Amino acid sequence: MSVSRRGFLQGLGMGRTAHASAFLAARGHEEYVAEAMQGRQGGRGMRPQLPPGVEAIRISSNENPLGPGKAAIDAILGKFPEANRYPFNSTPLDADLEILIAKLNNAKRESVVLGVGSQELLKNAARVFLSPTRHLVIPSPTYGDPAGFAQHQLKVTVKTAPVDPKTLKTDLGALLPLVKGAGLVYLCNPNNPTATVNSAKDVSDFIAEVRKTSPTTGILIDEAYCDYVTDKSFSTAFPVALATPNVVVTRTMSKAYGMAGVRIGYAVGQAETIRKMARYRMPYNVNTFGVAAAVASLKDPQHIKDEAVRNTAVREFTLKALADLGYTSTDSQANFIFTDIGKTMTAAAFRDGCAAKGVMVGRDFPPLEKTWARISIGTMEEMQKATDVFRSVLKPATTTSSGKGQ
Repeated sequence: MSVSRRGFLQGLGMGRTAHASAFLAARGHEEYVAEAMQGRQGGRGMRPQLPPGVEAIRISSNENPLGPGKAAIDAILGKFPEANRYPFNSTPLDADLEILIAKLNNAKRESVVLGVGSQELLKNAARVFLSPTRHLVIPSPTYGDPAGFAQHQLKVTVKTAPVDPKTLKTDLGALLPLVKGAGLVYLCNPNNPTATVNSAKDVSDFIAEVRKTSPTTGILIDEAYCDYVTDKSFSTAFPVALATPNVVVTRTMSKAYGMAGVRIGYAVGQAETIRKMARYRMPYNVNTFGVAAAVASLKDPQHIKDEAVRNTAVREFTLKALADLGYTSTDSQANFIFTDIGKTMTAAAFRDGCAAKGVMVGRDFPPLEKTWARISIGTMEEMQKATDVFRSVLKPATTTSSGKGQ
C-alpha cells in the first residue's frame, strides 16, 4: 500500500511539514558524547537531569536548528512509496547526484564520490593514504575523527601542530615540517572547533609546498562549514583538488543543508584519486531519501543563501552578547563560536552550569579544554534564551573584548 505524505506525517504525530524538518535533522554523535560525559559526571545516566519543566536548548553539535529546506523535505516524503526499492531502482539515482555535483563544480562524474555524510569519506581517504609507515598530519585542535580512526583502527602515527596561539587559525607553517613522508595531511577549513578559516591563497600555497616536500602525500580538505563563511579571502579548494593529484575536498549535507540525520556527503578530486577512494565505498552507502533530498537541495541555492544570512545574524548577536560580558571569541566563520571563558571559570564549570539550566554546549576540545568553550548557533530565539543563561552562569570578565579574534 502506498504511503502518502499526509499519512506519513500523521503516523509521526506531526501535522505539518515544518515539524518533519526537526525529525529528519536528528542530533549528532558529538552531542551524544557531550551528554554522556555530563550524565556520568552527574551520576544520572546518559543525559543530564534537567530541572522540571525546562526544555533543553541543544547547541552542542553544530547542527542546523531548522533542519532541511522545504524542497528537501518534499523530496524525502515523495520517495516513501519507493522505500521498497533499492537505490539503483529508484529515481533519482546516486549517479544523478554525482552528475549534478560534477556539473555544479565544472568537473566530470569520475571526479565525484558519495559518502554517508563526510565521515565515511574521511575514513576512506585515510585508508587510501595512510599506512604504518606513513603518518597523519593534523592541526590541534581540529575535528577528531580522522585522528581517532588513524590511531585506533589503522594503528597509524598522528603528528600534530598547534593552531596559531593568537588567532587560533590553523598554522599551516607549523604543519609543513611534519609532512615529509606523511601519508595524509588533514585540514578542516573552517576549522572545528576554533571556527576560524584560512584563506584560499594560503591553502593553495600550502598544498604546493606539501607537493614539493612530499609529492606522494595526500591532502584532505574538509569544507563541512564552507556555506557559512563570510570572509572574502576564502573560496573552495575544489579547483585545486581537480587540478592536483592526491588532493581531496569533502563536503557534507549535515550542516547548512540541515540533513545530519539523513547522512549524505561527497568528495571531489582528480579521477584517479577518487577512484582509489571509491574502492572502499560501502555498497548501497547512500539511500533513496538522502539522494532525492540532496538533488532537491542543490537545485535550491537560494535556501542555502538564506540560511547563511540567518546564521550570520544569530552568530553576530551571540558574539556581541559574550563580548559585552568581556569574553573573547575567535573570528567565527562557521555555525558555531569558540569563546575563551577561562578568565573566571573553567570550561567544564561553564558547560555544567549551562546544562543545569537546560542549555547544552559543546564537549571538551583538548588541548584548549580548560578555558575555551564551543557554542553552536541555534535559532535567534534559542540564542536569546541561551545568552540569558550565559549571563547567569558566567561572571563578568574584568577586561572587555570586541568579540572577534584576540
